[in-house]
Amino acid sequence: MAIEPDTKNWTWVIEAACPDCGFDGAALAFRDVPTVIAENAAAWPEQLGRPDVRDRPDDHTWSPLEYGAHVRDVHRKMTERLRLVLSEDDPAFPNWDQDATAVEERYGEQDPALVSRGLAEAAEVAATAFAAVPDAAMTRTGRRSDGSVFTVATLATYYAHDPVHHLWDVRRTADGTA
Repeated sequence: MAIEPDTKNWTWVIEAACPDCGFDGAALAFRDVPTVIAENAAAWPEQLGRPDVRDRPDDHTWSPLEYGAHVRDVHRKMTERLRLVLSEDDPAFPNWDQDATAVEERYGEQDPALVSRGLAEAAEVAATAFAAVPDAAMTRTGRRSDGSVFTVATLATYYAHDPVHHLWDVRRTADGTA
């Protein structure tokens, strides 16, 4: 069954705490982002090893496997966007339709072990890339297709929320609170 696309603009998480997962973008220091990414990635193998990894808890929610594949791709996409911002002046980010990607790439049919490995590798590359950003580059900018402008620092905060929130999503389905 198709999941209804998420059309919310989540950029508010840069400046405020998420009432669902508790991530507080306003309190996150840029230099802490690599640690947040690494710690989050370390929690995914358990979720991707669940016996219900392919099961959607309801008709409106991805399975843990679909969330894991999405988080893997978020790590890749944000690393790509960081590299663009660092190498070009105010680049426009190529549009990424995460919902279309989930369908086209058949997230729910992928091998959970391969997704787990790919997520860990992509998170490590991303954490390393964000850790290597020089202080002088923090204010470089890039633009999303909807007009949202990010600095390197705000891109990092926005990015860090995504895997944190999705780990919260899959953990609450495991404990039955979804």
